[in-house]
Amino acid sequence: MKGILFSPFIHGSVAHLYNNTIPLAVLTAFLVYFYRYASLRILFFGMLLSGSLTWLIGRPSYHIGASGIIYVLASFIFFKGVFAKHFRLVALSLVVVFVYGSMIWYIFPVKDGISWEGHLSGFLTGLLLAIFVKIRIPVEKKFEWEKEGYNEEEDAFLKHFDEDGNFIESDLDEETSEKIKIKYHYKKNPGE
Repeated sequence: MKGILFSPFIHGSVAHLYNNTIPLAVLTAFLVYFYRYASLRILFFGMLLSGSLTWLIGRPSYHIGASGIIYVLASFIFFKGVFAKHFRLVALSLVVVFVYGSMIWYIFPVKDGISWEGHLSGFLTGLLLAIFVKIRIPVEKKFEWEKEGYNEEEDAFLKHFDEDGNFIESDLDEETSEKIKIKYHYKKNPGE
């Protein structure tokens, strides 16, 4: 259990720490900004589940570093954006693929000395969290002309244009400006 909890905080070298710090900071910032209410749950359960899965499938070796959590975050942000089908979240998914898409190769045993088991565990954990964690998707604002039952003939703005799109000056503006009356009420300041 200690290894599952503390392995993301142990790194083999300064270069290993440096290589994990920037992606971890960027992906955590994405997570907190776009999935604020679920971010702590994703980080906590992502660390526990990916660590446990690494412990189950890992070969007898040292599986250290925060790369499992990086894979959790990249996988969650990508798949949640695709599943949510909200244009901003899909755009974020594309940014993650563009910036971190090459990480996918390291979930396979392509290089000695890299815990591909931790990467694969993080990737699968992020996918599972994207499926099961519910988030609030922002409601898209609809303008009047996008709503059903919209009638162009009743639109006050469109009445200022003819069928060719030319502006028409109307007496309607003058009538409404004459109806507006402004009244000022002056009240003395009690201190004067």
